[in-house]
Amino acid sequence: MGQRGDMRQVALIVEDDPDVRELAAAILEEADLRVVETSSAEEALAHLRQHAGEVAFVFADVRLPCPMSGVDLARSVRLKWPWIRTIVTSGSPLDLDDLTKLPREVRFMPKPWRALDVLIEAERAVIGAPERQADRPA
Repeated sequence: MGQRGDMRQVALIVEDDPDVRELAAAILEEADLRVVETSSAEEALAHLRQHAGEVAFVFADVRLPCPMSGVDLARSVRLKWPWIRTIVTSGSPLDLDDLTKLPREVRFMPKPWRALDVLIEAERAVIGAPERQADRPA
């Protein structure tokens, strides 16, 4: 992929359904983001601990098969890495309680989401990404 590919910012997809994850990856690659795919919030946090400085965008399902939900992940990301734009998505109606747990900077996008909406959010992440990350503690 060469050096240009190494310099692109990362979109981190957190989705347990492989078909949905693959679709999201294909869409986000159109935004010239390098895509990292995980199937759990725990895997996503492990990646962020090592590579948060490269990540501009987290796109996470709310309902994940492990103890940590997408809402929990979004809260952790906002606390530890506030520069990362975070979107949570779900095909199930969220309980009012779940929505109130989301930080106000985190957007909820219902499934089925539109490719254009995902691309717009990714572009906002790239445009709004400060030079930042490498200088911040994880």
